[in-house]
Amino acid sequence: MRTMQIKPRSACVSLLAALTVASALAASGAVYAQGAPQAVTEKRTDVVQLASGYRASKLTGVTVYNRNKDSIGTLDDLIVSPGAERTTYAILSVGGFLGMGKHLVAVPFNDLQIESRRVVLPDATKQTLETLPEFKYAPD
Repeated sequence: MRTMQIKPRSACVSLLAALTVASALAASGAVYAQGAPQAVTEKRTDVVQLASGYRASKLTGVTVYNRNKDSIGTLDDLIVSPGAERTTYAILSVGGFLGMGKHLVAVPFNDLQIESRRVVLPDATKQTLETLPEFKYAPD
């Protein structure tokens, strides 16, 4: 079996080269792990409180009611608008039967109320929702 010997001189040269590179990087200012600056900002979130919230996957397909407890549609999807404001919209399916002839409309998610596991759009009726412009999904 052949043993490999590390020569003291070559070990010193390798160590010196590593130290030279490290000091050159340190002297040059900011060092980036991925080669580019990271723009992640830290913000504390109460994860226990957040976990008791409503998941989008559980809201999809639920019936939406008005203040009079009339069924006015179903929640089809949630969409976050592009741009800096990132407003969330609820896409509601109004009218139709078994998915045929349905009319999709977008309403601001903040207009919805969730009360006792029911989604409520207080002042809406099927008729007022059907008069809103039809929402169409953008092609993928």
